[in-house]
Amino acid sequence: MDIKEALEIEHSNAQATKIATYIENHPHKLEELMKCFFSSEYRLCQRAAWPLSKIGAKMGNFLIPYLPKMLEHIKTPVHDAVIRNTVRILQNINIPEELLGPVYELCFEHLVSPRFPVAVKVFSMTTLTNIAHHFPDLVPELIIAIEDNLPHSSAGYKSRAKKELKRLHKITP
Repeated sequence: MDIKEALEIEHSNAQATKIATYIENHPHKLEELMKCFFSSEYRLCQRAAWPLSKIGAKMGNFLIPYLPKMLEHIKTPVHDAVIRNTVRILQNINIPEELLGPVYELCFEHLVSPRFPVAVKVFSMTTLTNIAHHFPDLVPELIIAIEDNLPHSSAGYKSRAKKELKRLHKITP
């Protein structure tokens, strides 16, 4: 399969699943998808982000070598899907110790900034809670940030906040 060609043909859940499954069976093709993801072409990077998030959910550790570049890429994304799907991946993987600080800072900014959509906020919230397990001193700050957004948040945010606050209160600072 030519990954770029497959991404250009169609943008659907079925196509994203097909590409992700193909790469799961042919891991050497991940590099081809990553080139598309890091592309400056608006539509190509958008379409590459979806199968990438599916791969991250099943085989997240395959993406660890790409994490530093992914973190840089979401600072100036070509498309919002890049941020959303990268943070979705972060919530499901074991982030290397040397990247915990940068990931925490990035996700905290996503959580507290009004400019990010709910999906980015909730994926960031879970990632932040996962990191707080390694650094319990972060728990009070994170609880305050989550609770500050509750009064004016969506049902999706409130649902995830309830779950993550429960997890955070179990961590002893």
